[in-house]
Amino acid sequence: MTGKPDAEEFAELALDLHDMPFGETVDRVLEFAVKALGCAYAGVILVHSKDNVETVAATDPVVAELDKIQMTCGQGPDLELIADRYGVLIRDAEVDERWPQWSEQVVAAGIRSMLGTRLHTSKTTIGSLNFYDPEPDRFDQADVGVAHMLARHAAVAMENARGTEHLRKAIDARNLIGQAQGILMERFGVDADQAFGVLRRYSQDNNVRLNVVAERLIATRRLPD
Repeated sequence: MTGKPDAEEFAELALDLHDMPFGETVDRVLEFAVKALGCAYAGVILVHSKDNVETVAATDPVVAELDKIQMTCGQGPDLELIADRYGVLIRDAEVDERWPQWSEQVVAAGIRSMLGTRLHTSKTTIGSLNFYDPEPDRFDQADVGVAHMLARHAAVAMENARGTEHLRKAIDARNLIGQAQGILMERFGVDADQAFGVLRRYSQDNNVRLNVVAERLIATRRLPD
């Protein structure tokens, strides 16, 4: 990739991301992102809840450290991105006055420029995609446009990958429970509802997830101690 990516390159990225597992999706997005913007570092923050965000992937350990600074001091561009902004451009953290505590520590870590964009779909905010560079004025308005375009593709792919993995896990768990029911039905001569009742009661009494109970029963042919 040379220069800013064009529509064809974005289309190729979208095809590459189709049906990838979540982890591979994030890694591919970051690989494309660093090349597209020609910056030093990039990372993805994922939102689990209002007060629970996580750096799920980064091209360098320094990115996770920069994200921790925001959580520690309670201020920073990503917190506003996740709350109510679609994008943040910091031309030079050394003179930017919006988040003084954050800026001071970021500059001390050797970062001067930052560009962040929200990862969101029509249904939800997933997190943010962020770019960093040691040089001031590293990002311009053309980079902002590229970042937003990339974030739109990435958010859809990541939400699809996350949903697909959740669905796959749910199906796997259901299959395990079905196998465990079959074992109990054959061994004790009970019907499907009664077998499920045994599994559920054991799960509740022992505070063990139902799919874990089923998995152990299949492996040992008996309910775990």
